[in-house]
Amino acid sequence: MSRVARRRIDKDLERPEWPPGVVIGGVDTHKHIHVAAACDPLGRVLGTREFPTTTAGFKALLRFLRGYGQLAAVGVEGTGCWGGGLARWLTARDVTVIEVDRPNRQARRRRGKSDTIDAEEAARAVIAGRARTTPKTGTGPVEMARQLRVARRSAIKQRTQALLQLQALADTAPDELRDTIKPLRYAQLIEAAARFRPGEMTTPTAAAKYAMSALARRIQHLDDEIGGLDAHLKEILTAAHPGLLAAHGVGPDTAGALLVAAGDNPERLLTEQSFAALCGASPVQASSGNTHRHRLNRGGDRQANSALWRIVLVRMKTHPPTRAYVTRRTAEGMSKRDIMRCLKRYVAREIYHHLNPTPASARHLRLVLPAALSTA
Repeated sequence: MSRVARRRIDKDLERPEWPPGVVIGGVDTHKHIHVAAACDPLGRVLGTREFPTTTAGFKALLRFLRGYGQLAAVGVEGTGCWGGGLARWLTARDVTVIEVDRPNRQARRRRGKSDTIDAEEAARAVIAGRARTTPKTGTGPVEMARQLRVARRSAIKQRTQALLQLQALADTAPDELRDTIKPLRYAQLIEAAARFRPGEMTTPTAAAKYAMSALARRIQHLDDEIGGLDAHLKEILTAAHPGLLAAHGVGPDTAGALLVAAGDNPERLLTEQSFAALCGASPVQASSGNTHRHRLNRGGDRQANSALWRIVLVRMKTHPPTRAYVTRRTAEGMSKRDIMRCLKRYVAREIYHHLNPTPASARHLRLVLPAALSTA
């Protein structure tokens, strides 16, 4: 382990030093109410209270915490869900917001579970230094891309479902109808079914035509919807990160998944190792006895991990430096899964430096990437 890595680990293990007299808040978030707790630097509870999840409630919550002294930081649960609005509101008012994970289940079984206890534990996690993560701001183009991707993913699922149902109806249609549409491919089947005119609903054939026509028109509508979402998504990402989209094998969908994982404030990820861990691309020790190896990481953001996998798959087919790297590592006896694990780690490093394009990070990229990938 390098000296820099040791210093980073030692720094992460240090307990924060809070000046006397400050207040640290903790908030357990819900859909309709937030429960806040105020603690002193020793973790002693000064007070707890419930607040509605409205702007007026946010103002009352901040007044409540500041009523006990100078507010140093607030630990908020669920900053990517019900706590997102509160986190953005507090950040806009220069309050230090720390993202807090849910309480440890083993400890919760011993002590019990309530909203007040969870709020107190959120504050104590900040005091002890267990919680240090800066939440995503959710106020820029990446948040716009995330919202579009939610609608796009839903439209794709609905299109797939409708297409399978259309094919099933075509396979089980009455004989005179099935013989005419069975040889058609998907695109031809959709066009033909959309033109069906069933007439009066008096026979199974008429019912099959009506159902298939409805599904085909739904698929066409979803195609237009997906196309519009893709166009807006590409426009937003091109304006925000043109260098990322110019990287080999990176398209709007994969770039959107990686940017959503990093957030609108990627500077909160202090190192490329943290971004790799966030994407589930950091190697995990799997050594025992005389066996020394790493395995795939099954944690992290799985959509971002899938995006890295697709980028690697494209590069293994069309990127000469990557193909040379695969050939060399295969000759060394490494399996394809392990080669792809290494490649995902290298791609995560490259993507991180696109998100944080500093001269220092660019020099680090040239030094760390393998020779076979340095021209990527």
